[in-house]
Amino acid sequence: MDFTPEIKDKLHRLQEKYTAMGQDMASYLDGLLYADFLTYWDYIHLDTLLSLQSPKTPIPDEEIFIMYHQITELYFKLALHECRQIAEHENLTAEFFTARVKRINAYFNALTNSFEVMVDGMEKEQFLKFRMSLLPASGFQSGQYRMIEICATDFIRLVDKSKREELSTATIEEQFEHIYWKFGATELASGKQTLTLKQFINKYAAQFLQLAKNRISTNFSALYHNLQANGADVSALADELRKLDLYVNVEWPLSHYKSAVRYLEKDPVDIAATGGTNWQKYLPPRFQKRIFYPFLWTDMQMEEWGKGWVLSVLKTLKNKD
Repeated sequence: MDFTPEIKDKLHRLQEKYTAMGQDMASYLDGLLYADFLTYWDYIHLDTLLSLQSPKTPIPDEEIFIMYHQITELYFKLALHECRQIAEHENLTAEFFTARVKRINAYFNALTNSFEVMVDGMEKEQFLKFRMSLLPASGFQSGQYRMIEICATDFIRLVDKSKREELSTATIEEQFEHIYWKFGATELASGKQTLTLKQFINKYAAQFLQLAKNRISTNFSALYHNLQANGADVSALADELRKLDLYVNVEWPLSHYKSAVRYLEKDPVDIAATGGTNWQKYLPPRFQKRIFYPFLWTDMQMEEWGKGWVLSVLKTLKNKD
């Protein structure tokens, strides 16, 4: 067999590569002779992936519930992959930043558009049966989601709105004590922290605090302002950041709110969520007024934040009932 110039060039470059590493290329070629061809199922560990569903009850729709949450966490991992690329880029440009935020928006678009799997994809009667076997676990305990929030904005924007001004110059540790989601995991009767929240803090608090410190100057808000100050054209980036703001702080919480209203709201008594969270006040964006990029919105837009979406969701659900 005669080697083409292209093959010879690749062999030459391989030789240079292995020589630079102090390795013998011939030994690696011997390895290729005996290596099996890669298969799809081995590459993505398909058998392992399909074995990761372990329902706690024999109720069929619980498996749907598990798989959708696993899919959600994989999308969050994709988003965090993009967050790291942005934060750790040595020569960040507006173009690179914009492209990566656009990817994150695509992930959240897929998530919000697929949430009907949860809202309409399970029988309410089945859900209300198996949900009690999940105590005190809750989707509230998604650490990756909180990490996305920390990467996306200045940490003070995650502090409960009643404390933001007071704690604007406080330490990260002081601000963390008043982070908004802690107020969404209080027991309905006593007002004390739920076991769900205590578990969550024990597992993730140190990671959250370290990430928040690492992202003081490399969160999306800080990086946007840095590029803008250096004269970069950030108009396209601003558009994508506004979309991200809406996806994370309006569309995604409202997808959960819609599900909670469908499954957990009764007249006249509301059913508590599995983790005991006060979801009626925690999920609606108009109550939280959590906005990553206030400098990209008008005062009127921030005043009406999430209000129209909440009202439309409630109206839609009432019409279905």
